[in-house]
Amino acid sequence: MRFASISSGSSGNVSFVSSGAHHILLDAGVGIRSIESALRSLDISCKDIEGICVTHEHIDHIKAIGSLCRKYTIPVYATLGTLQGILLCDAMKEFPKDLLRPILKDESFQIGDLSVLPFSVSHDTRDPVAYRVSCGEKSVAVVTDLGCYDEYTISHLQKLDVLLLEANHDVTMVEKGPYPMALKRRILSNVGHLSNLHSGELLKELVHPDLKKVFLGHLSAENNDPDLALATVKKEVKEPDLEIALAKRSALSDCVEW
Repeated sequence: MRFASISSGSSGNVSFVSSGAHHILLDAGVGIRSIESALRSLDISCKDIEGICVTHEHIDHIKAIGSLCRKYTIPVYATLGTLQGILLCDAMKEFPKDLLRPILKDESFQIGDLSVLPFSVSHDTRDPVAYRVSCGEKSVAVVTDLGCYDEYTISHLQKLDVLLLEANHDVTMVEKGPYPMALKRRILSNVGHLSNLHSGELLKELVHPDLKKVFLGHLSAENNDPDLALATVKKEVKEPDLEIALAKRSALSDCVEW
């Protein structure tokens, strides 16, 4: 399998997953040209993408959906609530509705030889999910935009090979920062975003000998610091041999192949 984060942050989120024979995107929250350029760097064309799996309808996850679908006729997979949110978004313009593919949480579906499992996360949108993607015994998951986690979350993230996990903010930076109080409450709530500390606590539950790499993603530009995020998570996990890296906010991160 191959995995790369094309962009991960409040300004846009896109991930690439491939079995080698089949290729998908998880979200498409940056401009189409940025996605096309990143895929070319991976020796992939947008024409090769067989599906876009959307986590939720916030613009930083769906910005290029309409453009990609109109230009390349790529099917879009999402929960019914998320599809409704996409259709209500002004940025979609003339959206080809025949490309919409409704999915159900906790029911896997196939795109080529990739098995895609959506599972529920706690975020303030209509029906948000995260995704675990597998090919045979190999698997990767992208889990961002969740205000909290529980045993259900942990159970869906066991025995992964690669993980992109949200480490959105430092709580003190949010509390002391310039955001309006209502926005601070939203970020820190159970339907907001995962803090560095909670990201580390969750990752500690998921570590196993075959976990090859972890990317910390969706870092806030205003309420986090990359070095602080890494240090906080590593302090919680206490696994010096585990490779933990940062998913870049607006650029292609390292591609992992296994």
